[in-house]
Amino acid sequence: MSDASIPAPLSAADRRHFSTVLRDARDEAVQHAGRVESTIADVRDARSDATADDEHDPEGPTMTQEWAQLTGLSASAVAEVTAIDAALQRLQNGTFGECARCGRPIGRARLDARPTAELCIDCALRADRRS
Repeated sequence: MSDASIPAPLSAADRRHFSTVLRDARDEAVQHAGRVESTIADVRDARSDATADDEHDPEGPTMTQEWAQLTGLSASAVAEVTAIDAALQRLQNGTFGECARCGRPIGRARLDARPTAELCIDCALRADRRS
């Protein structure tokens, strides 16, 4: 990457903007995680009901299928909250918007699309090629 294409560091206004974006996203993610956990509790209760026999119902998903889907959604929600918390921590310690690998600024467009990004686009592309 040439020096001319290195993005400018984030301004104080940019950091305030992303603080709001991340806090709002965290609130939504926590609410979503709560809804998923509530649904998991409902499925858990239904699975423990000895009279529930959905394994032979040809018209819908089984409780086992629902359980697998919900636990996947729960893991995703927890991962999202964790990533947001890490981004908020970077905001607090002054490293938000800096690539964790090369130290260059992460472009504003990338942060707008993915506010939890830890890598600039060049480092992210290199990491994707390796995996």
